[in-house]
Amino acid sequence: MRCFRLSPSHPMLLPFHLAARDDFDAVNRLILEQLHSDITLIENIGQHLIDAGGKRLRPLLVLLAARAHGYEGKDHITLAAIIEFIHTATLLHDDVVDTSDMRRGRATANARWGNAPSVLVGDFLYSRAFQMMVSLRNMDIMAILADTTNIISEGEVQQLVNTGNDQVRIEDYFSVIDKKTARLFEAAGQVGAIIAGASGDESAGLARYGHHLGMAFQLTDDALDYQGSADELGKNVGDDLAEGKPTLPLIHAMNHGTPEQAQLIKAAIRQGGLEHLHEVRNAIAATGAIEHTLAIARQHSEEAVAAISGLPAGSHKEALVALADFAHSRSY
Repeated sequence: MRCFRLSPSHPMLLPFHLAARDDFDAVNRLILEQLHSDITLIENIGQHLIDAGGKRLRPLLVLLAARAHGYEGKDHITLAAIIEFIHTATLLHDDVVDTSDMRRGRATANARWGNAPSVLVGDFLYSRAFQMMVSLRNMDIMAILADTTNIISEGEVQQLVNTGNDQVRIEDYFSVIDKKTARLFEAAGQVGAIIAGASGDESAGLARYGHHLGMAFQLTDDALDYQGSADELGKNVGDDLAEGKPTLPLIHAMNHGTPEQAQLIKAAIRQGGLEHLHEVRNAIAATGAIEHTLAIARQHSEEAVAAISGLPAGSHKEALVALADFAHSRSY
């Protein structure tokens, strides 16, 4: 049996992690345990994913949601690991679809081992997540996570359909990020509250918090793709443009720029690649597209905080508020 290890820099601990530090450590131990397989390739890719680190905000949300409602059991640890496995599986599949070669500052699994192993290990993570889900014997949670996984898949297909399409509307963009990103945050908050025995209104409040947190997080990601640096982001700047993804900065610039700028961006979306990245970034800057995108992200963060206004004061609520602020104000 292989002994997994944690790299010195893993996990990426931020101030809001400290409110759930012991729980977070327990989640990491469970992730290591559940990644075990007799198939060496699965363990190799698993170790690669562990070493890559990451913020692990989705499992953290499960922990904070449960503890904020006074939970003192252990099932929230399993739930947090399930959420992380679902998220990691989507990343493996995303990187194959997007032909990405860098994530979190290192080679993607598909760049190192190829597409087929990455897809299959993603399937392994999905199936392991559902094995763990069954062990909780909670049909409400199973229904939420089954529906969420299906919606995420729909979002992936919808984004694929939108790729290279210079006619994508703002509402289409928001539909994709809701399904691809916000729904898993929403589920994380909701199931964390449910496992703690929260009322229907309380769990709905954490679901709303998770939705707005996820929207803020993705909007900020999409803005950073055009203003960050590869060292900070851990991925290539302009990846979205290279893949022909019409994100909000591009859509806003097309709608508010000159006819020449609009035509330039439309051509760049259709063609993909980075040949016109400099000119596109200039158009984005000239139309205030980054500021517009971040302003909407900030609104979602504020709505996230409003959704948990009824939570009792304490370190876990403070961490949730800090997490919402981080979602829109971060630089990586």
